[in-house]
Amino acid sequence: MLWSLPELPFLALEFTSPGADIHVGPISIRWYGLLIASAILMGAGLSQYLAKKRHVNPDLLSDLVVWLVIGAIPCARLYYVLFQWDYYRQYPDQIIAIWKGGIAIHGAILGGLLASLIFTRLKQVSFWQVTDLVAPSLVLGQAIGRWGNFFNSEAFGSPTNLPWKLLIPLERRPPGYENFQYFHPTFLYESLWNLCVFGLLMTLFFRYPQAKRGTLFLVYAVSYSLGRFWIEGLRTDSLMLGPLRIAQVVSLIEIAIGIAGLLWLYWLNRPLPDVVPVDPASSASKS
Repeated sequence: MLWSLPELPFLALEFTSPGADIHVGPISIRWYGLLIASAILMGAGLSQYLAKKRHVNPDLLSDLVVWLVIGAIPCARLYYVLFQWDYYRQYPDQIIAIWKGGIAIHGAILGGLLASLIFTRLKQVSFWQVTDLVAPSLVLGQAIGRWGNFFNSEAFGSPTNLPWKLLIPLERRPPGYENFQYFHPTFLYESLWNLCVFGLLMTLFFRYPQAKRGTLFLVYAVSYSLGRFWIEGLRTDSLMLGPLRIAQVVSLIEIAIGIAGLLWLYWLNRPLPDVVPVDPASSASKS
């Protein structure tokens, strides 16, 4: 079933990927990799800026970026490969071809959380304070990274006749969809949703500087996952576990954990378990 509306010229917006590569003379650069690198650099700068606003040593965040890259990117790829194993066991040489796309944000989040947990324990700083400083950068990076899917003509939704739509080349269309040209631009939906979440987190950061540790990250978990659950339902290429869309299952788990954590903080009025003793006078400026 196609979603359609009457002709609305002011809403008409057709997206067509110019291709996955940028050619600069003899050099070919993948848009996907360029966007990920840009997201990392922008996220690092933003996290350091927010750290200064909380009187936290910004060098702590610059050190953490290295840990996050080491933890997040391999886990994002591993997560994707595991759920596409039927393909990758036939083409094992493609497992490391991350520049062609094929990473899962939920895998990146899990890897990043594990790296952050180890990092904060070694540095003896608050895990939750650090995640609060990183959360806005994380969702901003997700908003930027989704455009990599656009350039790769991947991660799109079901066919649509809506005024806003994404043209997918024939060779990129999934089996059964060869006769459809236009699909939901789910990359755009998620990018815009993530920008809204980014605005929410930044507003909370500056308006409520005394918010309890972990608040921003838990709000991120709930708000991002609400959008991801809806958008995932539109996609044609979801990672599956039997009849279940993995991203929707993980999103529901994140929503439940996020709400439970916020209730723990503000209803029960108790701090979240942390890697260091919870002390209002403590600071993450130690490095």
